[in-house]
Amino acid sequence: MAGALIAGGWGVFAGAALLVGAAVGTLFRVPAQWIALVMAFGSGVLISAVSFELVDEAYRQGGVLPTAAGAVAGATAYSVANVYLARRGARHRKRSGTRQPSEAAQPGSGNAIALGALLDGIPESVVIGTSLLGGGNVGLATVVAVFISNVPEGMASAAGMKRAGRSRAYVFTLWSVIAGVSGLAALAGYAFLGGVSGTWMAAITAVAAGAILAMVADTMIPEAFEEAHLLAGLTTVLGFLTAFVLSRAAA
Repeated sequence: MAGALIAGGWGVFAGAALLVGAAVGTLFRVPAQWIALVMAFGSGVLISAVSFELVDEAYRQGGVLPTAAGAVAGATAYSVANVYLARRGARHRKRSGTRQPSEAAQPGSGNAIALGALLDGIPESVVIGTSLLGGGNVGLATVVAVFISNVPEGMASAAGMKRAGRSRAYVFTLWSVIAGVSGLAALAGYAFLGGVSGTWMAAITAVAAGAILAMVADTMIPEAFEEAHLLAGLTTVLGFLTAFVLSRAAA
């Protein structure tokens, strides 16, 4: 029980970064280019975490086939769900500009955005929970990667929601719920996946990795490039290297 609660606490901690970003995005007028640069940095951090923490761990546990199959399954599941939600108004949920539709312009888009935020956050949180299994320590690079990436997500989404006419109460309630669900997902990852074999754990880890990588490519990098343009690539590499150094230091 103690381990599950610790896992849940780490999940809430990582999810709370969305609230930090939302506070900045709604209370201050942050230039879109700055938000995009932080988004690019967060994209690089997540790509590094997927490469050196998740896919590498999945390969060591189960080999190539479960890793590849899991990653494809995760990316496919995420992409299908993302297409469904995009058609209902959540396509630009991480955009800080005026692309997010208002509820009047597209009824139900608020619920689609909320479900999209859940879709983005759950794979990251499950991985945090599973990293504690077997008495190990939570992967520092994974938690830092999720936290850093959640800040610009919260900033951009909150700024876009504000411009679409959604209230601060809606924004902060949404991210508070997501932070809570992140904790529950991390707790569930710890509580329910402890008895699975190495092959299955590899596949599950790879599913999360594939979903996260698809999310970065579909939602974070487009926002970063649109606003930051040629600086997006350099900033993404800096984020990648930062997470790489953290993962090596924690090894």
